[in-house]
Amino acid sequence: MSEKGRVLLIGVGLIGGSVALAIKKEHKEATIIGFDVNHDNCMLAQKLNIIDVCTGNFQEEASLADLIILACPVEKAEQCLEVLSTLPLKEDVIITDVCSTKSKMMEKAEQYFTGNVTFIGGHPMAGSHKVGPGSARAHLFENAYYIITPSSTTPQTKINKLKSWLIGTNANFIIMDPDEHDLVTGVVSHFPHIIAASLVRHVQQHAASNDHVNFLAAGGFRDITRIASSSPEMWRDIVRHNQPKLLTLLDEWMAEMQDVRNLLMEGDSELIFDYFHGAKKYRDSLPVRAKGAITSFYDLFVDVEDTPGVISDITTLLAKEHISITNIRIIEAREDVYGVLRLSFQTEQDLNRAKVSLENKGYETYISM
Repeated sequence: MSEKGRVLLIGVGLIGGSVALAIKKEHKEATIIGFDVNHDNCMLAQKLNIIDVCTGNFQEEASLADLIILACPVEKAEQCLEVLSTLPLKEDVIITDVCSTKSKMMEKAEQYFTGNVTFIGGHPMAGSHKVGPGSARAHLFENAYYIITPSSTTPQTKINKLKSWLIGTNANFIIMDPDEHDLVTGVVSHFPHIIAASLVRHVQQHAASNDHVNFLAAGGFRDITRIASSSPEMWRDIVRHNQPKLLTLLDEWMAEMQDVRNLLMEGDSELIFDYFHGAKKYRDSLPVRAKGAITSFYDLFVDVEDTPGVISDITTLLAKEHISITNIRIIEAREDVYGVLRLSFQTEQDLNRAKVSLENKGYETYISM
């Protein structure tokens, strides 16, 4: 059923903008009010019809809202919660967020709100390599997991109401305890980001004394550590908020690395093989294109000869098919990578269309698994 109420969106970036577009798709009579500390973001979102109105004062709008979405970094979201708790909000308003950690947010919400004002934590587990409202897409969360973390006292009617608002995301909703959420996302998202950053820092130390490191890191190493290029501000807040679980995971990882060190020292060929084989077996068993905790990369590798105009030919071909490329790069260090040219796309649909179009023109293409 289409809602006619007012939605206040605090934070009009990629995630907030995509949520807004998904709401507008199903609830055409709803009015979406946007606020962003970067006013240019807000104005752009209004120009792109992501929001209906851009406001410079979210406090005034909050009192009129039926749904309030906090789509800003987690520490800013906490500050917004505190401000909202001092305002005369509607008694049946629902407040939610899109932050990557949940336990502390839920604790703050339970501290600030009582009565009919309901806070329900939310975490849409999808994203993009681009940022800002210009990259927002209504289908960004399609078939992705959207975790909802209500408190133990949240009425089912309120949870259903939030799902109704968010039905246009076409996401797979999962109800989860906040602590369980932080553990699971810590294991499969937060901790891998720490490892990626540490790998990059490690290579940086060697690059300072050997120029060849940078050249060879431009291939597979750069790809497997892509997530280290994520927003430092966002990840600073995430690791601060999920500190206890991440410290436990780090202790486990250090014990694992000690086991690996012992394995290398012993040099047992069969045990070393088993270690890598076990990792490969589990990794290969994971869903190939399911949307998980870390943003999927939709890359197509193309075999091309170094001839004048070949890149222009490929980009022109895809442009004629109205297929948008988010990134294009020539791969110099190609160990474990097929193809010379890597094309990146925003969606799996664009990736598959590009593969068919290029192969129809005689190009050999490969999708990394």
